[in-house]
Amino acid sequence: MMQLHAIAEIFALLVGLCVGSFLNVCIARMPEDRSVVSPPSHCPACGAGIRPWDNIPLLSWVILRGRCRDCGTSISVLYPIIELMTGLMFWVLFHRFIPGPEALTQGNLLAYGLICTMVAMLIGQTFIDIRHFIIPNEFSIYAAPIGILGMWGVSSFGVDYGVIASGWRDAAVGSVLGGGSLALIMGAYWLFRREEGMGMGDVKLLMMIGAFLGTVPAIPFVLIVSSLAGALVGLPMALFGNKGLRVAMPFGPFLAFGAILYVLHGPEIIARFFPGVSFLLQSS
Repeated sequence: MMQLHAIAEIFALLVGLCVGSFLNVCIARMPEDRSVVSPPSHCPACGAGIRPWDNIPLLSWVILRGRCRDCGTSISVLYPIIELMTGLMFWVLFHRFIPGPEALTQGNLLAYGLICTMVAMLIGQTFIDIRHFIIPNEFSIYAAPIGILGMWGVSSFGVDYGVIASGWRDAAVGSVLGGGSLALIMGAYWLFRREEGMGMGDVKLLMMIGAFLGTVPAIPFVLIVSSLAGALVGLPMALFGNKGLRVAMPFGPFLAFGAILYVLHGPEIIARFFPGVSFLLQSS
């Protein structure tokens, strides 16, 4: 069984690398409303199709020295970075959800696959939001039903990690609570400042996160952590940036950070720093 677990661990890493490669396509095409499946991958400079042996995650970029085989145009280092980031996240999540051979069960594998799906979408939307200040619906509200249905399947196996929704009802309420709470914050900001503080994409993103992670303490945790992280980044930009100019900063990456941190260490952080609300943690 130990060998099977080690093989599954390597497989998880390789799948993550391949998903990262697909995310690169999504990040490049989704903001332009282009299909992510057609046409096949090609060089954006010369249009030459990318050969299968030149499309191996990480390795191909290194072998080609970061350049197109046909025209020699440089290939952004972000491509292998996103592939490596996704692969490592899949590997870390594997250890979080399937720590040993005895955890290789259908329910655990389903929960692991669902969380990997959520994390992959969070990685994709992060780079899109940073570059284009938009969050595709495919990575937010359209994915909420996947979380709700998926958590119904996970609960039918009796799986409860304490960091995912405890069933389809918790997932559905979490989706509504996530989007609703952020929409209320947006509304209050508009009433106070008479201007938009964030976009509806952030609301829909938190709806997706709530569909996978449930209600409490997930949604409050993600909101608090993302707000603190945004303040830590935004305040220095406002203080030391160009005087008189407003700082535009996407909030989606901070929501993603809060959600991933909750999945990896949420219960431990709450138990240590907020012991008074530890009763909100679902039983593991």
